[in-house]
Amino acid sequence: MEQRRVTDFFARRRPGPRIAPPKPACRTPSPARPALRSPDSATSGSRKRTRPPADPGRDQASPLARRRLRLSADEVSSPSTPEAPDSPKTPDIPACPSLGQKIKKSTPAAGQPPHPTSPQDQDTISELASCLQRARELGARVRALKASAQDAEESCTPEAEGPPEEQWGEKAPAYQRFHALAQPGLPGLMLPYKYQVLAEMFRSMDTIVGMLHNRSETPTFAKVQRGVQDMMRRRFEERNVGQIKTVYPASYRFRQERSVPTFKDGVKKSDYQLTIEPLLEQEADGAAPQLTASRLLQRRQIFSQKLVEHVKEHHKAFLASLSPPMVVPEDQLTRWHPRFNVDEVPDIEPAALPQPPAMEKLTTAQEVLARARNLISPRMEKALSQLALRSAVPSSPGSPRPALPATPPATPPAASPSALKGVSQDLLERIRAKEAQKQLAQMTRCPEQEQRLQRLERLPELARVLRSVFVSERKPALSMEVACARMVGSCRTVMSPGEMEKHLLLLSELLPDWLSLHRIRTDTYVKLDKAADLANITARLAHQAHAEEGL
Repeated sequence: MEQRRVTDFFARRRPGPRIAPPKPACRTPSPARPALRSPDSATSGSRKRTRPPADPGRDQASPLARRRLRLSADEVSSPSTPEAPDSPKTPDIPACPSLGQKIKKSTPAAGQPPHPTSPQDQDTISELASCLQRARELGARVRALKASAQDAEESCTPEAEGPPEEQWGEKAPAYQRFHALAQPGLPGLMLPYKYQVLAEMFRSMDTIVGMLHNRSETPTFAKVQRGVQDMMRRRFEERNVGQIKTVYPASYRFRQERSVPTFKDGVKKSDYQLTIEPLLEQEADGAAPQLTASRLLQRRQIFSQKLVEHVKEHHKAFLASLSPPMVVPEDQLTRWHPRFNVDEVPDIEPAALPQPPAMEKLTTAQEVLARARNLISPRMEKALSQLALRSAVPSSPGSPRPALPATPPATPPAASPSALKGVSQDLLERIRAKEAQKQLAQMTRCPEQEQRLQRLERLPELARVLRSVFVSERKPALSMEVACARMVGSCRTVMSPGEMEKHLLLLSELLPDWLSLHRIRTDTYVKLDKAADLANITARLAHQAHAEEGL
């Protein structure tokens, strides 16, 4: 028995709806001419639309999809749309009719003889001339305004930009010009920013040279330059190597050598290269010296010390230029003069590095003839001499350039005598001597004295805070731990409890009759005299700080 398909079964039991045939693509009738339907097509049951009848005057063979848009005669004759009555107009330039309309009206049509000028055409030409004249006046006014603005800007430029040195010279950023003022910690012999950068370059250069030297590889400037720039993210050039040689001449030996093995395509083996050899002390056992970590640290400290000595020379010249001049021993100098601008110390002059020997190159026929006169035949010599005569160009000797006048050294401006008119000369001398003595004491002060002075400046405020703590606690004595904790929370200056304890010890040392310390077993207790006058206590502390600062 033949097996029927499942699809045939469902098609017999449940016949689906009949699928309508696809509709043809509808064509949109032209908007300018609505489609007309015949009366017989409206009554017929066919869904197919009838094609609208074509005009008898048009081409019957051209299909509907390829017809081009044809504008009516009214649209062609009026290309410009008239303005709306509410549209704004520019007050300066009068509204003129469309230039295209005027030209069209004044231009005769093709194939027609030119007609005589009518009064309407004369009005149009006069309006065009007035518009052109108005545009010229506005252009002249704009040019005059630009010229006046440019003159005003040029007159204000010298006052705003300052002297020509600051205008054309490249000004360093603020973090370099005020680097010494922004350093934390106690003041000391701070180096300028550019000197610190040079010290970091020496450390990086010594590290790279030590790595190459320890593995018996010849250190060249190209290798060291690439390594230092990768470490510092800063440009490293031969000028910096010359500055390092000026500061620490006994650190390296520089030579120009050939046949140095390289792994770069741009450098030939026959080219001269600058080699850098570290100068080290010979080992006791006769082995090859190595740049160990201890030697790197020692060389770094020597370089920093030499930089400080270089700044001390400029500081000594600055002290000699003061009025009255000051002399400070170098071994007692602990900080720079207050008016000495550290960051304005001039750069270190780079030392001369070995240069590759000059290779003589023959560029003209005359040089070739002079060099190979004994090696060529007379005929060749005659040909080269003729070529040299033809190629020689008579040149007039150039006039020597006038020598530029040397710039005189800048001298500090002297004090104006009119500003000190009427002041006793003896009083001025005493004031200057006292100021010089104070600055001398300030420059020779050790770091421990500097810390003591800073604590003395904070003591008047801490005395008021300590008395308020005792008043609020309502106790005759407090332990050192509790007193320090209360004062740390109440003082404006951020300090640790250990630093606060040092201030209390100094306070008890200066004023034992007002603040006393009592040690009981393992704890230390602080006892305060609340009946004492606080104003007298703060005055005594301020006098003590002023007296020690003047020493």
